[in-house]
Amino acid sequence: MSSWRSWHRPLVIFSAAMAVMALVSAVGLVVDDRVLVGAPIWAKPFKFAVSFVAYCMTLAWMLTRLTRGQRTGRWAGHVVVLTSLTEMVLITVQVLRGRRSHFNTATPFDTALWSAMGQTVAVLWAATLVIAVLLLRSRIADRATALAVRGGLLIALAGAGLGFLMGGPSEGQRAAGNLDTADVIGAHSVGVPDGGPAMPLTGWSTTGGDLRAPHFVGMHALQLLPLLLIALPLLAPRFAPLRDAGVRLRLVRVAVGGYAALLALITWQALRGQPLVHPDGLTLAAAGAVLAAVVCATWSALRTAVPDRPSPRTADDKEPAV
Repeated sequence: MSSWRSWHRPLVIFSAAMAVMALVSAVGLVVDDRVLVGAPIWAKPFKFAVSFVAYCMTLAWMLTRLTRGQRTGRWAGHVVVLTSLTEMVLITVQVLRGRRSHFNTATPFDTALWSAMGQTVAVLWAATLVIAVLLLRSRIADRATALAVRGGLLIALAGAGLGFLMGGPSEGQRAAGNLDTADVIGAHSVGVPDGGPAMPLTGWSTTGGDLRAPHFVGMHALQLLPLLLIALPLLAPRFAPLRDAGVRLRLVRVAVGGYAALLALITWQALRGQPLVHPDGLTLAAAGAVLAAVVCATWSALRTAVPDRPSPRTADDKEPAV
């Protein structure tokens, strides 16, 4: 792995700033008892700050894997920093005002901030797409690393793209009409209003679908799939099949396919207005099929390991003549 000193410096600095912001938001969670849309008002900047730390640090490392288009990659990294910073500033401004940052069209100022946030998210997504295309075109020697990096980025782009589904009017908002004068346009939840009963920590709805679940799972493929590359060699001394590079590659293939299937499954579940923690029989059956496919593929990958070849005998190792 390349030295962290060669990583994209603005992304690393921004990640450090977001770590500080996460601490500030954690203090806000303790000392500020305001609640907005059923959640502590500082919960959103805390979650976004933590997410940006992981997201930007991973991109900073991935940019070191480029073998062509390094200059374009650096500029795309700059754009990620600028748009991410803009989004965090807008979120924090609304927290300090005691107002919603997302979907807020109550006043012309709120509408302008929400519109600016939507535009920065679109540019952030496009900059990440540029990095993904550059990595797809780059020659990465280790095939397992190449697959984990590219697969993680593509799944993360799909997960991030789900955020655009939240910006449009929900079915309930369309049914209510008067969208031109509505205070809120857009929602995280599907089938129920935002702000109802929710899971602890994540805040995802427990009474309806919630698009934040697949959005979160998809975006963090960016970290989890490359982390698999670290785990497999560490386990190799204890588990002989993992010493085979071919086995590691096949396991990464299984992980990428399984992760993509998981994202599709929970997206389908959310769009059907079903809570993540209360799946119906159809969802459970689909989950069981995905799990069975992953288990079978993993078993198949492990059983095809090339056995260790015995070292050739030397003259001293020959059996004595009878």
